[in-house]
Amino acid sequence: MSEQERPGRYPRTTNGLIGAILITVVAVVGAVAFLSLFRDEPDVEVEPVDYLEVVGLAQDADLRPVYPAELPSGWVATKAEVLPDDEPDFDLGLLTDDEDFVGVVWTDEDLDDLLAERVDDEDVETTERFSVSGSVAKEWQGYADPGGDLAYAAEVTGGRVVLVYGSASEDDMAQVVGSLTTAPTSR
Repeated sequence: MSEQERPGRYPRTTNGLIGAILITVVAVVGAVAFLSLFRDEPDVEVEPVDYLEVVGLAQDADLRPVYPAELPSGWVATKAEVLPDDEPDFDLGLLTDDEDFVGVVWTDEDLDDLLAERVDDEDVETTERFSVSGSVAKEWQGYADPGGDLAYAAEVTGGRVVLVYGSASEDDMAQVVGSLTTAPTSR
């Protein structure tokens, strides 16, 4: 008896295998697409943080972190941390009223390392240098990455660096830069 005459066997071909795989992929994609029509995306509510309280506690510990004196209407602080180190750092995360991110970090880290960590590990381009009156530093240097993130950096007292960075608009970032202070909080 030849191979083709055995009962229960059928010819297996590469084209048949490829066809079966394609049908399976189409069926899975169709099922996922169909199920996604009936699934609601969860609403994630951001928990606001009282960043001025954290700043006040840092000031009570004889630190003078750089922070925005007040936030524009509709903005919310989502993170405020004093990061322990030989020279403690202050890290603040904000969301604008359009839910764009703005971060403020006050640190003794090297600026290039900070830009690589917070903005982009490559391709950060230097943009304009500008002056800001009433902020913690008069001279600021701008940076941008190809993805549209912006950053503004300045050196402040004691050789420390302040970096304002994120995906927010240039106007929103300028508001933060202009409102930065080390003044005691009124908490």
